[in-house]
Amino acid sequence: MVKYDPKDWITFIFRFHKADTFRQLFPMMIFIGLYSVGICYLEVEYWKLSQESHVKNISIMHGMLGFVISLLLAYRTNTAYDRWWEGRKLWGSLVNNSRNLAIKLSAILKDEHDKKYLRFLIPTYASILSKHLSNEEVGQILFEDVELKINHQKHKPNQVAQVLFQKIHDLHQSGKISGDQLIILNAELQSFTDVCGACERIKNTPIPYSYSAFIKKFIFFYVMTLPFGYVFSLGYYVIPVVVFIFYVLASLELIAEEIEDPFGTDANDLPTGKIAENIKRHVEEIL
Repeated sequence: MVKYDPKDWITFIFRFHKADTFRQLFPMMIFIGLYSVGICYLEVEYWKLSQESHVKNISIMHGMLGFVISLLLAYRTNTAYDRWWEGRKLWGSLVNNSRNLAIKLSAILKDEHDKKYLRFLIPTYASILSKHLSNEEVGQILFEDVELKINHQKHKPNQVAQVLFQKIHDLHQSGKISGDQLIILNAELQSFTDVCGACERIKNTPIPYSYSAFIKKFIFFYVMTLPFGYVFSLGYYVIPVVVFIFYVLASLELIAEEIEDPFGTDANDLPTGKIAENIKRHVEEIL
C-alpha cells in the first residue's frame, strides 16, 4: 500500500510512482493525441469545413452525455471504494478479535505450553488468510516444536480454524476451560470464519462484466468523437484538451479497477501481510 503525506499535495503533482495512472495510460494518450492531429488536419486543412458545418454541432452531444458519464464514473469509483473500505473493516475486526481472544485466553489459561501453542496458532490464521486471498502458496508452517500441515487441496483458512477450535475444545475436555468460558470464547472463534467468508465474497464477486465493459466503451467513443466538434472553436489546441479529458476519465476507471479487489498485489491494495504481522506481534505480547 502506498504511504504518503496527505498534506504535501504539491508532491503529488510532480511525482509519478510506478502504479500512477499517467504511466499506464501514456501509450494510449499518445495514440489519442495522434488521432486528434489527424482529425484536425482533415477538417481544417484537407476538407476545410466552415463554421456553418453540421459537424460542429457534435459538441451538443458531448454536453448532453458529459453529465451521464460523470454519474457513471462517480458510481463506479464509489462502488469500488466501498469494496476496498469493507475489506479494511473486515481486517480491522480480525485484528480486534484476535486480540480479544488472546486476552481472554491469557487470563483463563495457566499452562505455559498451552499459551505457547495458541500464541503461534492465533496469528497463523491471519497469515494464512492473507496468502489465501492473494492466491499465494502456503507451505508447511513450523514454529519451534509446533508443526501445522496445510493440505493444499482443501480450504486453507478453514484448516487453521478447525485446528484452533479443536485445541480450545481439548482444553475444555481436560477441564482447563469451563463451559461458561467456552461460550465466552466462541464469539471470537466464530468471527474468524465470518471474516474469511466476507473477504471471499468481495474477492469472488467482481463488478459485473457488462457494466465495466460498457463504461470503458463509453469513455473510448466519447473521447474519440471530441475532436470532431471542438476543432472549430479550439483548432489544433483541441489535441492537448482531448488528451487531458481522456486522461481524467480513464484514470478514474483505472483507479476503480485497482481498488475493487482490495486483496491483490496492486500498490493501493490492502496491506494484509503487514496487518497479519501486527496481529502476530500483538498476540505474542499478550500471551
